[in-house]
Amino acid sequence: MVKIFIDGEAGTTGLQIRERLADLGSVEVISIDHHARKDADARKDMMREADLTILCLPDDAAREAVAIADELDKDAPKIIDASTAHRTAAGWVYGFPELAPAQKDIIAKAERVANPGCYATGAIALLRPLIEGRLAAPSNPFTINAVSGYTGGGKTMIASYETGQEPNFVLYGLALNHKHIPEITMHSGLTQKPVFVPSVGAFPQGMIVCVPLQLTALENPPTLTALNELFSDYYSTSKSVVYHSIAEQAAYSDQRLSVDPAKDNDTMEIWVFGNSADQQAVLVARLDNLGKGAAGAAVQNLKLMLDLS
Repeated sequence: MVKIFIDGEAGTTGLQIRERLADLGSVEVISIDHHARKDADARKDMMREADLTILCLPDDAAREAVAIADELDKDAPKIIDASTAHRTAAGWVYGFPELAPAQKDIIAKAERVANPGCYATGAIALLRPLIEGRLAAPSNPFTINAVSGYTGGGKTMIASYETGQEPNFVLYGLALNHKHIPEITMHSGLTQKPVFVPSVGAFPQGMIVCVPLQLTALENPPTLTALNELFSDYYSTSKSVVYHSIAEQAAYSDQRLSVDPAKDNDTMEIWVFGNSADQQAVLVARLDNLGKGAAGAAVQNLKLMLDLS
């Protein structure tokens, strides 16, 4: 049995992780007494006992937790940080196994892994193949549009929506400085900060991320067929990211794509839709903001780091 300590297990992501770990017979989740959850010495004792600690905390608290772990030196556990704090930090491995062919092995050998943001997971999955495949320059001015279920906003937002205090749809981050932009820029391989417009809808779970493309504006303008081949090859060996080819798109003849199937799903789906005559395309990722966008990704990384099936 391997021991897992979830620092912040009462939060939305922590609860979702614990639920998933209950299905793993080789894992024991150890919990801190509720009244000691902010006691540094008690947290240090839990970390000392754990093989791996998952941080489900605000950014500053996550940094504080890492400082506590550092005091343990060789007794420190492996760490997965689900906050924003270390996603672009030196010495941390980015926990998106599908990022590149070698990323799974890098995560498996890592001591400290930063879990990706939910929006970032979808955006990077769409942008990184374009840069790696040299169909677009890193300096290309990309635009990203996305909508998420309200559970991504934490307990306060969840309570606000579930008591009917929020509108059906809200654009936000209109100062264009959303906290996921640095990791999207870095891990997509971009040199130009993208324009990212996130939004929240009045549904609990699920997320759709879109990148619209004027194909003629790209460095090496691809056809829709070339885009299809690129994404099909990039995710051909992945079980957690599924690419739906052009041949499968007959199922979307009504030109609509619902967010509903993403709920309670740890798989991310990707499509390339387009208009060949106008040389336009839209890249689409659909995922559960609490699944592949948070808890599902953390458990995927945990399995790699601890060599669990």
